[in-house]
Amino acid sequence: QAARERLRALRRALANEGERLAEAERTAGAHARALARLRAEKAASLERLLADRRRARASQRAMARPAGAHPSPPAPAVAPPPPATPSARTLRVVASGYALTGPTASGVQAGWGVVAVDPAVIPLGTRLTVPGYGEAVAADVGSAVRGAEIDLWFPSQREALAWGRRTVTITLHRSAWE
Repeated sequence: QAARERLRALRRALANEGERLAEAERTAGAHARALARLRAEKAASLERLLADRRRARASQRAMARPAGAHPSPPAPAVAPPPPATPSARTLRVVASGYALTGPTASGVQAGWGVVAVDPAVIPLGTRLTVPGYGEAVAADVGSAVRGAEIDLWFPSQREALAWGRRTVTITLHRSAWE
């Protein structure tokens, strides 16, 4: 009888543990779906920012074309840099250039306006203004980026090397994901 009672108690405990596990699986599934939705929203937001940057870059190239050169069609208007807000802050960093291609740590493709950061200093998704470069988003991490350093994406190695390594004071704005 003692063995039967022990067996019943173990079966009850096993059933309770099974219910707890099923609930944990449902919760994990809900969290996974929410994270997938958030990642898709973040990627779409970053892609819009990068498209704006590409249009601005094309506009800058068109304006820099020598007189008599065949003009490109005008680029669509690009939103001005975000105004300084009470939540904006500045940070002095060492900025260097890189020209790698492929997906970034945030899942979007490397492109103009993508900045690699140390997420312990600048959270991924933070919009920033970089003097001499323009508007950007912290969307990547670099293996050599530590502390108050950033890597700015350039379309070619030549342009990245031309930027060099310089100290700049950047303005951090709210997260692009908010």
